[in-house]
Amino acid sequence: MKIIKQFGVVSRHRHLEALLCTACLFCAGSAYAADGMSLDDAIVATLTRSPELLAFNYAMDAQDGRIVQAGLSPRPALGVSVENVLGTGTAQGFSGTEATVSIAWVLEGDLRQRRIDTARAGSQVLAAEADIMRLDAAAETARHYTDALAQQMRREIADQALALAQETVVAIQARVDAGTTLTAELSRAQAALARRALYREDIDHELEAAYHRLAAQWGELTPTFEQVEGDPLNLPDLEPFDVLVERIERSPELSRYLSEQRLNEAALRLEQAQSRGLWRFNAGIKRIQSTSDTGFVAGVTIPLSRGNNNQGRIAEARARLQRSEASEEAARVRIQTALLVLYLELEHSIHRVETLRDNVIPRFEKALSESRRAYELGRYSYLEWLQAQNDVLDSRSELAEASIQAHLRMIEIERLTGVRLAQAATAE
Repeated sequence: MKIIKQFGVVSRHRHLEALLCTACLFCAGSAYAADGMSLDDAIVATLTRSPELLAFNYAMDAQDGRIVQAGLSPRPALGVSVENVLGTGTAQGFSGTEATVSIAWVLEGDLRQRRIDTARAGSQVLAAEADIMRLDAAAETARHYTDALAQQMRREIADQALALAQETVVAIQARVDAGTTLTAELSRAQAALARRALYREDIDHELEAAYHRLAAQWGELTPTFEQVEGDPLNLPDLEPFDVLVERIERSPELSRYLSEQRLNEAALRLEQAQSRGLWRFNAGIKRIQSTSDTGFVAGVTIPLSRGNNNQGRIAEARARLQRSEASEEAARVRIQTALLVLYLELEHSIHRVETLRDNVIPRFEKALSESRRAYELGRYSYLEWLQAQNDVLDSRSELAEASIQAHLRMIEIERLTGVRLAQAATAE
């Protein structure tokens, strides 16, 4: 079975591989220019240089500090007590002084391990959120890249329209010079040429803005590339929808809910452990001044259990756990519904591309060629020739938009599932 080659990019999370496979589809069969930008390069630049992703690393560092803190035991406490001082009789002055120096500590039992487990579960939640952030950033980069590629395709079509308009002006000028056509047709053709030139300028502005939005994904204010590379008409062979549904369980969003459940379970166990009172021990040496004797002293403090003083927090932690379980099921339904809608739209977009490319455009191009010959022979009017030109240009624009929509839907499906969607027909 044909599959997509993986790019040689080191990725910490497997969910990013899907968007890199989309990059392979875009770039298969295209020649890279030295000043061009490929989709996989754009995604890697975003993942390694995005200011937002770099800022999130500090949240991970802070959570590492929480894990370290959770593993620390309470410090022992040094206690000093003095008895029979500055009293009367035998306790007058310091002659009957009894001084005790002791060290007290707390027996935590499994409480420290519960704190560590909770902090580590928090790290898993942050890791899942970081995974989603990276995947969303890669998807957003792919969208901006696709927009830039769409503007380039629109510029190519605008160039074709401009060339047809110039060709038309030349042909009509020849007929005007020969006295077989009114100058009114020449004026209309010249006006159409000016409008198409103006539209070409509009596309240039849109394309420049698209380049800047793409470069901003990795923190650059000025693009260092002059074009994006790829062929949007290189479409995938889709995997069956049932296969994608089975892979929803791997989606980063569901992984986040699973991580939240683990965190809430750890928090519940921590609250249950804290409901049990902690025993405190102390031991030390006692000095009896009147007899110049010393002795060992020891003690224990045992909390009296009169009900559960932590039952409110336990109930809160249990409710959070149940809520995360319910939210996971709701997310699963929402993701599968969105996946179905996107999959149907993607199928339709691919069908439109194939129909326009194979059945519509070739016929319109043939009609345009015949219309020009008929115009030169005086059998067609200028308007009929112009209509044939518009039919070709409109169908090429529809093809470009359909292919771009197909790739945008691919990006969304891969973002939802986090798995490879398609197999390229030209790569093993």
